[in-house]
Amino acid sequence: MIENAQLIGLSRQMALRRQMDVVANNMANLNTTGFKAEEILFASYDMPVAKDRDFKRQDQPLSYVQDWATRHDLTSGAIVDTGNELDVALMGDGFLAVDTPAGERWTRSGSLQIDATGTLVDTSGNPVLGDGGPIVFDPTETGITISAEGTIATDQGPKGRLRLVEFADPQELTREGNNLYAGGAPLPAQDTAVMQGSLERSNVSGVTEMAEMIRVQRAYESIAGLMRQQDDLRRSAIQRLGDATA
Repeated sequence: MIENAQLIGLSRQMALRRQMDVVANNMANLNTTGFKAEEILFASYDMPVAKDRDFKRQDQPLSYVQDWATRHDLTSGAIVDTGNELDVALMGDGFLAVDTPAGERWTRSGSLQIDATGTLVDTSGNPVLGDGGPIVFDPTETGITISAEGTIATDQGPKGRLRLVEFADPQELTREGNNLYAGGAPLPAQDTAVMQGSLERSNVSGVTEMAEMIRVQRAYESIAGLMRQQDDLRRSAIQRLGDATA
């Protein structure tokens, strides 16, 4: 029984450690443009028990804690006005498409730039895709405008349209580094509008995450205390057994 209690406590500690990793990552991206917080989901794993009917007492079910999945919190962050003509905020559930060395990826970060070749890129240097591929500007072009539908134009005329995508189930997306998502089945955006000269802030609540971090830490320490008590009980039982057989 003591071993069972130790194993159950250890499973809970492992889950709490994973939860602390998620909370810490949210906190680290508190000021990351377009970042979406993550939430971890837990499930109870019931340990299979023996089925022999000759036991005098019923088998005792044992339930362990299991981190089942990580969920994206896709609620919108606050929109801030920057006045930068290359900054865009997405109103709705859509994503920008970017071209990376690993293939197409999706992002909510609308802090865009023009690199040395005149290509529209994200903060990591990945080309931002339009409906016809990367969008390239001539050095002489000025007065960049981006419409609500994502159409880009300059003083020399239209340049293309941002490729905006949406997903039937955004929870299927896999988070990667540099504020990018992979996977999913992208569909042309129907309910997403572009706001030029603005950025979407992270939707992470610093107060909420800090409170969660404290709660997780206290829960971990509490379980550690219970496991120490179980160690003391085991040590005491072994000592008494040794005294009885001496």
